Amino acid sequence: MNKQTANPAADFSRLTPDHVLGYAETALGRRLSSVCRPLNSYINRVFELQTEEREGVIAKFYRPGRWSHAALLDEHEFLLELAEREIPVVPPLLLENGKTIGEADEIFFALFPKRLGRACDEFQDEQWEEFGRLLARIHRVGAMHPPRDRITISPTESTQAHLSMILNSELLPQSFHREYQLAAEEIIAAATPLFKGAEAIRIHGDLHRGNIVHRPGESFYVIDFDDMAVGPVVQDFWMLLPDYSRASLLEIDLFIEGYETFRTFDRRTVRMIEALRGMRYIHFTAWLVAQARDANVARIAAGWGTTEYWRGEIRYLREQLQEISATKNPMGW
Repeated sequence: MNKQTANPAADFSRLTPDHVLGYAETALGRRLSSVCRPLNSYINRVFELQTEEREGVIAKFYRPGRWSHAALLDEHEFLLELAEREIPVVPPLLLENGKTIGEADEIFFALFPKRLGRACDEFQDEQWEEFGRLLARIHRVGAMHPPRDRITISPTESTQAHLSMILNSELLPQSFHREYQLAAEEIIAAATPLFKGAEAIRIHGDLHRGNIVHRPGESFYVIDFDDMAVGPVVQDFWMLLPDYSRASLLEIDLFIEGYETFRTFDRRTVRMIEALRGMRYIHFTAWLVAQARDANVARIAAGWGTTEYWRGEIRYLREQLQEISATKNPMGW
């Protein structure tokens, strides 16, 4: 979700293997082998390709209407700035025309070098510190300047916009409309004072374990900056915690210890974690609304749109409101 109009149904029907290879070869100015393996992606279309020299290339075709050209430049610029400082990310390849964004029948695409690695499991104590150091380095670059066209994660901006999308979508049954609205508005009201005075910089925005790759003998690699945003730095680590913030105090403390090797961490922002979790529930529902024209939605969220689904969402919001109230100051700050 970003500063864009409602998502149209994506037309990826012309992205046959021959077309994908043709677009990539033209963009790179290099011959490719016949390898064209589709990879899992809920929103975009992603393919693994290979040069004649057997170098792996990942081709990402962005869903039409999801990101503006300026927003994609934000992502690529951030990645290139990080890579220039030897921070372990995977920046886009420079194309034959000197740019990083190609266009295929009104679909933007980018090419990336393939990086092998495995998904990150639960962190050991020392890995929390290691990740803290890595994230601080990323955020030092993120604080250098603002993006052109990226959403600001805050209850009064992003979450309010997500709620408006849900309420105006006609996908929320009238029988649940008022209940859902009230529960979501209570989350926004509870979260708003926690964001007052908090630093907001360029961040990854969607940093869960699936977006961290471990390469033996090397640092973690952070991947998939599609959802980069302006927001509080705590957004970039709370999804990695093993439990609610009140039950993850050791992990939080270890992370901060590593983070402060390179950058000061405002400990007061720990109070925002459960508010961010509640905001995430609303964000995810809005994201499903935006994808509702695609058959993928039923696979992503079982029972999507049913009475049980909406009843469950309202219950989650109410339970999370209680969690926000109970953990506003989990470490005594």
